[in-house]
Amino acid sequence: MDSSGLMRHDGSHYRVARADFGVMRLWKRQGRPSGPVMFGHSRLVTNGQADNQPVVRDDVCVFHNGIIVNVDELWPFSKEPRRLLIDTEIIAALTLQSLKDGASVEELPEKILAVCQGVVACALVLPKQGKLCLFSNNGSLYLGQKDGVQVFASESYPLEKMHCTDVRQVRDAVFIDIPVSGAPVAVSDQASVRPALIPALGSVASEERMLEYPAYRLRRCSKCLLPESMPFIRFDADGVCNYCYNYKPRNKPKPKDELLALLEPYRRTEGAECIVPFSGGRDSCYGLHLIVNELKMRPITYTYDWGMVTDLGRRNVSRMSASLGVENIIVAADIEKKRRNIAMNLKAWLKAPHLGMISVLTAGDKHFFKHVETIKKQTGVSLNLWGVNPLEVTHFKAGFLGVPPYFEEERVYSHGLMKQLRYQRLRFRAMLKSPGYFNRSLWDTLSGEYYRSFTKKSDYFHLFDYWRWDEKQVDATLDQYHWEKAPDTSTTWRIGDGTAAFYNYVYYTVAGFTEHDTFRSNQIREGDLTREEALEMVKEENRPRYPNIKWYLDTLGMDFKEVISVVNRIPRLVNV
Repeated sequence: MDSSGLMRHDGSHYRVARADFGVMRLWKRQGRPSGPVMFGHSRLVTNGQADNQPVVRDDVCVFHNGIIVNVDELWPFSKEPRRLLIDTEIIAALTLQSLKDGASVEELPEKILAVCQGVVACALVLPKQGKLCLFSNNGSLYLGQKDGVQVFASESYPLEKMHCTDVRQVRDAVFIDIPVSGAPVAVSDQASVRPALIPALGSVASEERMLEYPAYRLRRCSKCLLPESMPFIRFDADGVCNYCYNYKPRNKPKPKDELLALLEPYRRTEGAECIVPFSGGRDSCYGLHLIVNELKMRPITYTYDWGMVTDLGRRNVSRMSASLGVENIIVAADIEKKRRNIAMNLKAWLKAPHLGMISVLTAGDKHFFKHVETIKKQTGVSLNLWGVNPLEVTHFKAGFLGVPPYFEEERVYSHGLMKQLRYQRLRFRAMLKSPGYFNRSLWDTLSGEYYRSFTKKSDYFHLFDYWRWDEKQVDATLDQYHWEKAPDTSTTWRIGDGTAAFYNYVYYTVAGFTEHDTFRSNQIREGDLTREEALEMVKEENRPRYPNIKWYLDTLGMDFKEVISVVNRIPRLVNV
């Protein structure tokens, strides 16, 4: 995690230590502190880069998991002035104001949850009242007993590993007596100089002007949108491409009754029934809506944060989890390490730009598949329900490396293991053109792809095998949750992914199309869009997303002008 905090009672005072490194390192630096009361927190930084938890304000101390998505709307109505950027501070302000207005401690959770939107899994420490309040609006909080001591955590697994008894999920508020202290809470902070983990969406006019968006003269398929620069494309006498001729409808779901029958053995009288891999993107959010409201199942969502999830994506995870009352487990990689890996590979790519090697920049997220199995084991829930869009098929990413689409395969054995080996061989050849690829991130890349491609997957079902994916219905449903859209694009696809704006800029600049062209082409083939409608859409969707490209390069510590200058100099595959 990005930062951490500890709070303890030393027999007479409450003391808080906070740091911008892991909690175990902080624990050791504090000399393994002990006492009758001890709280610890590890924070994945969202807003408020310089702020840390617990938030201490007038001796009200708040430990909070989640993101309050309406925090900026709440502050103007607060009588307490805002001092920090971190969203958690509003919980302390609401607490102080409620106590001043005469509210009892027992009323605080209800008052806070009534106005806060987004996940609030909270430990509210009130030294003057001698109370600890535990409450949550999505169930990401558990309480157990260990040798007469009450222990809480954001997940049940650590409590079970500690052999706690009577482990239960905190849905209704719990109030625990702690030592009373009228003395001020002593706070110490340990900070170091480090890059911003969540840089702001910056804007520099001279940089934005560097982004090119030429109107290429492209021959496109007369049925779909695919251009002549698409790898392995061929056109017949009528101008129809081989991708259209070989397309098999993917958005033709099986009967829902079949899915209901498959799910029946996994239903329980209590507790979670399924794990839902959850990115905060539109399809996983819509899938979660279906699971809760249509399938009537009790899920746990799982999010893998590898450092390229934007704040928008994180807010939508929080928004949906809270709205549907669903526990969300976040597995966070070593984000600084992951970003260093991406930066090393991007520097290597810039020395020998190759469209087939763009995928190496997103290889770090493939451990997502490993940790699905981890969460299954830790929760004891075996069923996986995935909300993967059946139309998100992009042959060109591997095609630019020399891997033909499946319908162009000449030999059956090229599928499966042999296909993977061929892919790796082609990529290895491309890597030889820029030795910088052979860096310490290589094992991370290869191991992630192993978990994606070779590990056995069980109890694993795709919702949209049984549910028709309808973009208008998806967007209309998410609007009901006030699902947040990006300010710099009309599309709702991949807007929480910090990498997409950059790699789509590269694809368009060099080849004249992006993944939006392939996605809209699939919708044309399915009969969901006319070709004319799709052409108008991609004109807007392919525009450079400067704020997100800026965020991506700032996050990696890369110079915007240097990177974009290299991209703009790459020889084009098409004519302007």
